[in-house]
Amino acid sequence: MAAAAALTTTQSHATSAFNFTSQLAKSINALSTFNAMVHEITPDQVYSMWLSVRANAIAPALQVVVWMSMVMSIMLVVEATCMALVSLGVKIIGWRPEKQYKWEAIRDDEEKGTSAYPLVLVQIPMYNEIEVYKLSIGAACGLTWPSDRIIIQVLDDSADPLIKNLVEAECNTWASKGVNIKYTTREDRKGFKAGALKKGMEFKYAQECDYVAIFDADFQPEPDFLNRTVPFLIHNPKIALVQARWDFVNYAMSLMTRIQKMSLDYHFKVEQEAGSATFAFFSFNGTAGVWRVSAINEAGGWKDRTTVEDMDLAVRATLKGWKFVYINELRVKSELPTTFKAYCRQQHRWASGSANLFRKMAWEIIVAKEVSLVKKFYMLYSFFLVRRVVAPVVAFVLYCVVLPLSVLVPEVFLPLWGVAYIPTTLLFITAIRHPKSLHLIPFWILFENVMSLHRIKAAMVGLFETATFNKWIVTKKVGNNLKDALDIPLLEKTKTKLRDKINLSELGFSLFLFFCASYNLAFGGGTSSYYINLYMQATAFLVLGFNYIGTCHCVSFR
Repeated sequence: MAAAAALTTTQSHATSAFNFTSQLAKSINALSTFNAMVHEITPDQVYSMWLSVRANAIAPALQVVVWMSMVMSIMLVVEATCMALVSLGVKIIGWRPEKQYKWEAIRDDEEKGTSAYPLVLVQIPMYNEIEVYKLSIGAACGLTWPSDRIIIQVLDDSADPLIKNLVEAECNTWASKGVNIKYTTREDRKGFKAGALKKGMEFKYAQECDYVAIFDADFQPEPDFLNRTVPFLIHNPKIALVQARWDFVNYAMSLMTRIQKMSLDYHFKVEQEAGSATFAFFSFNGTAGVWRVSAINEAGGWKDRTTVEDMDLAVRATLKGWKFVYINELRVKSELPTTFKAYCRQQHRWASGSANLFRKMAWEIIVAKEVSLVKKFYMLYSFFLVRRVVAPVVAFVLYCVVLPLSVLVPEVFLPLWGVAYIPTTLLFITAIRHPKSLHLIPFWILFENVMSLHRIKAAMVGLFETATFNKWIVTKKVGNNLKDALDIPLLEKTKTKLRDKINLSELGFSLFLFFCASYNLAFGGGTSSYYINLYMQATAFLVLGFNYIGTCHCVSFR
């Protein structure tokens, strides 16, 4: 038996060895055959294979993206046209909030004295704002309102003890002049700005206030700000928010700040004004506004679940039936980001937070009982879907991806109305509200193309709640270090450290666009001239890839 088992084992090993040798021989033969076939394939055959794959696999997939982009483009141009018509109509007929809502100036009453004025809390949240803290505190303390009916609350989350001491000393200086100013701090920055505002409302003196005005650290309201805004709240019990327009003290600092001003002016002139005039709803801008305290409380107070706590509160208050008023003629001085990286961080916070709020609030909007169906549609479709999701997606996918790839895949059909007429219409709608900045429109288009890369990334981060969806980085300010840049030549390089001079994503996309443009120029065969546009886009990505923003002397902060 033992001998038989040994014999069987020996035969098994022999068979395994035989099978391994056989399989190895077959593999070598197959490899040889494959090599022979490869050597027999000619360049023409390889090109034919590529044409077949391109026509049967790549082109159909890309064509689907094209038509999806066309649908989104139509949605975007219809939305922009409707808002522009409302905005122009408001301007033509001379519509003003004072005509739609009751507004009467607060009059001094000898019997009531200062009690005729409601108690107002002014909140100034700040974090390491060494450049601007004196400006904002000084402007708030200069508001013309009875001293016993106003409380200035400085919410200092600064991490630097030196800055904390400076801010506290400034508050003490104003307190010694008779200003009712409170300096408050927290042990941590939980909830960031929303957490600071929420903490500030927990004080007993804050709970006694009827209204609260909010100014970021770089905002400087005019002395009559409260006199122009609070009467709306006094005489119209359903109004929760009065929002003022932003003005910019450093818009002429660089080409980038001029373009920022164009974009924000469009936001205020068109989006905010159209929303206020039609549905009495728009997004709170987080600053330069006055809230009714009872509306904040009814809406659930400040929440830190997104990086757009201002928009979050605005939406929740609207779902409770509150209305908002925007005053275009009332402007508050502020500051624009002065470096490309700072601007990108700001845009990431706004775009990511908006998309994430859409994800969180969509169902609440649908089931809300205090809002009409028309207003629900406006909020879901126009305010959130088109402006916060569709706009960044179509701007990047169509003009920065599909259009360049179409020169490599000529089987893809791009309708002329989608790549020419719609962009022209959008350009006209934007330009008509900026007649003094027509010479900057080409730069604005190219700059927005580059920013679409950051906005679509941020929108997807917020929509799908990836790891960085709730990331908050405070935008650095310049303040008193601001220099007069009116005579600074354009398209010069900013002074930054070496590691901050290169943006790899922009440079990589620049190479891609340069390649597509050159391919179109060399092999386009006269069928298309997209290379002109692609070369300009590539140049814009290259310029911003090296942090060129249009000035060589602007003060830069990391």
